[in-house]
Amino acid sequence: MTITQQRTDASVPSAWRRMRLWAVAHAVDDLYQGLVPSVVPYFVLDRHYGYVAASGLTLAATLGSSIPQPFFGVIADRRNAGWMAGAGAGLAGLGLSIAGLMPGYATVWCAIALSGLGVAMFHPAAGKAARLDAGDSAGAMSLFAAGGSVGFFLAPALATPALIALGVPATGLFLPPAALICFLLLRKHRREAARGTAPARAGRDRWGPFAALTGIEVLRSAAFFGLNTFIELYWIRHLHASRGLAGVALTGFLAGGVAGTLLGGRIADRAGAVRTVQLGTAVTLPALAGLLLTPGQLAPLPFALATGVALNIPFAVLVKLGQDYLPTRPGTAAGVTLGLGVSVGGLAAPLLGLIAVAHGPRGALLALLVVPPLACLCGTLLRDPD
Repeated sequence: MTITQQRTDASVPSAWRRMRLWAVAHAVDDLYQGLVPSVVPYFVLDRHYGYVAASGLTLAATLGSSIPQPFFGVIADRRNAGWMAGAGAGLAGLGLSIAGLMPGYATVWCAIALSGLGVAMFHPAAGKAARLDAGDSAGAMSLFAAGGSVGFFLAPALATPALIALGVPATGLFLPPAALICFLLLRKHRREAARGTAPARAGRDRWGPFAALTGIEVLRSAAFFGLNTFIELYWIRHLHASRGLAGVALTGFLAGGVAGTLLGGRIADRAGAVRTVQLGTAVTLPALAGLLLTPGQLAPLPFALATGVALNIPFAVLVKLGQDYLPTRPGTAAGVTLGLGVSVGGLAAPLLGLIAVAHGPRGALLALLVVPPLACLCGTLLRDPD
């Protein structure tokens, strides 16, 4: 290798360095998605909304972020719509930030729906652009996926102190991160557009394996939302633990999710994407069973961490593998795996709530034991995209 070639190679940032901005952008975008369940209880307390009205706000965020995503994915694939990543993150922050400043329920509902729409705009365009920067590295792509997990993880920790101190108007404090990331992503898009359009990916779209992959993501998401909703109540009401220890269990589960996302990318670079997805679905069952069957208040804590790791090992790989199955539609694939699949999985939470009413939080978590076998069954339908 000549000195000139060495300098050229040194001047090109690695895939891991290029992914740092996308990881931060994904964290900021999903921060606003994670803030919704943290903010809704304070609308009940401060504005005296009923439970039906409160669930309507959650529905606004879910509908806004789920239904439009495939359509935004089509736009991202057919046009040079990289600007949607920055605009979507900005819109997600704007809608959530003004929600607490709106006077009536209808305007609050529309503001939260607007935030969900911004989330829907971000994922397809960002997933497509992030894949271009990551290349074929599942490990680099896992940084982008882990950013979303970090955003969810930080949301309640950042929101609760501000909401306790200021009430729902505190949502206005969360606008600056969205404004900053919107500026950075739009500037990045303008610079890349000035250099020319990236070459389109070629290949044959394989809808059968992609449908199986989507099924795994929906099941994984249902389990994630169910555990996120009921794991603290399981510790408090079934194990008779303190609220502090229940918070430790939830924190361990969410931290395990971040670690599992990064670990899955590393495994996929060595063992392949399909095997990584199959591994993650297989180890989820013993981790979840250990959480529910281990006696005591402290002994199940490691299984809460292990369940978070196992559930999220396939996460970044599902995004990359979905784009490999639909090589001519990377934006659509990202919109489904990152957005629609996650949101549809969240719609299972009300069903789990009905089970919890009849059988307690442990009954709701026991119902989730059917998820790993179903996901493993979908995993057998996956094929190596190469």
